[in-house]
Formats: sequence, structure tokens, C-alpha cells
Amino acid sequence: MKIQWTLVVGLIFALIIAIFATVNVDSVQVNYVFGEARWPLILVILGSVLIGFIISFCFSAFRMYGGKRQMKAVRKDLEAAQVLINEKDAEIIRLKNELREQGASKFITEEISGGDKIQKE
Repeated sequence: MKIQWTLVVGLIFALIIAIFATVNVDSVQVNYVFGEARWPLILVILGSVLIGFIISFCFSAFRMYGGKRQMKAVRKDLEAAQVLINEKDAEIIRLKNELREQGASKFITEEISGGDKIQKE
């Protein structure tokens, strides 16, 4: 739905620019750094709109690329954290098994919901 509204607003904006440009067809003087020339105002307006679109597109593409790169880095960190969590879970299980093998005379383990609790006698 958002894409449809963006398309509608873009078409309305393009229509307004086209009407504005066709009304202004007089020749105007354009000053460059190295000289000057006379151009129809319609070409100046449409050229300015085109340059503005290209600049906006470049900025949005740069932001999108940066966002994708950042998302890749976050996913990599998440995967590394998940590996670490799995290693720690395996170590906890190994230590619990060692405690059980040593016997209940030294430690009493009691299972509770949400995790294990270890108490000294």
C-alpha cells in the first residue's frame, strides 16, 4: 500500500512539474562558470528536476547500501553470540553431569522451573 501511495504522489508531482514547465517556454540566459548560453526555460526546469532526482536517488542508494552492510554485521555478531550461547549451554550440561557423578553427599541439586539451582549442604 505504501508503494502505491508513493507512486501516486510521484505521478502527481511529475504532472505538476510538466504543466509548470510547458507554461514557461520562454528563452532564458543561463550563466555557467566558464560562459553563458540561452536555453528554453522548459529545458532548464526539466534539467533541474532530473538532476535533483539523480542526486536523491544516489543518496537513497548510499543509505540503503549502508543499511545492508550494517545488517550483515549485526547478523554476523548474532551468529557469533548464538555459537557462544550454545558452547556455554554445553558446558553447563557437562558441569551438571560432573556434579551428579560426584554424588549427592557433597552437593544437592534440585530442579526448579526456569533453570537449575545448586545448593551446598
